[in-house]
Amino acid sequence: MAMREQPCPYRIIDDFGGAFSMGCFAGCIFYFLKGMSFAPKKERFFGGIQLLKRRAPILGGSFALWGGLFSITDCTLMHLRNQQDFINPIVAGAFTGGFLAIRAGTRIAVRNAIFGGIILGFIQLAEIGMLKMQMREEMKRMQQQQQQQMQEMQEMMAMQVQQPSKKQQPKVEKY
Repeated sequence: MAMREQPCPYRIIDDFGGAFSMGCFAGCIFYFLKGMSFAPKKERFFGGIQLLKRRAPILGGSFALWGGLFSITDCTLMHLRNQQDFINPIVAGAFTGGFLAIRAGTRIAVRNAIFGGIILGFIQLAEIGMLKMQMREEMKRMQQQQQQQMQEMQEMMAMQVQQPSKKQQPKVEKY
């Protein structure tokens, strides 16, 4: 529901890359700290780097898979429904959560689908709330600007009344 999103083919590729980057970044921090905590005392830094190199790209790939599948589903729904509203991301999140958990069984897939839909629903609610707040602020700013313009016009008219121009003085005809 963002105001200026890219067209779907580019958005899908962008979401794959962005999700991979987020996953790798989070994985670097998490696995470095985890590797440091499990390494022997004199090899903590090396242990952190070693686990980071081994596990962070895997987490990045998992993030990329989730982000890409979500984006594909969202774009497909947008194309099929011919509208972009808050329902598409919620359904896409539910589908993605369920689809990625299908190997664990139907029950877990349904649970993850519900969880994915709920999470995306909360995200959409937050986004709608933020948009409404922005719109209120914009309306207040526009009203203040309009009031300022009205005051300026009233001041200009008051100045014209105080200093009448030659055109406004009545003509007196002499006979």
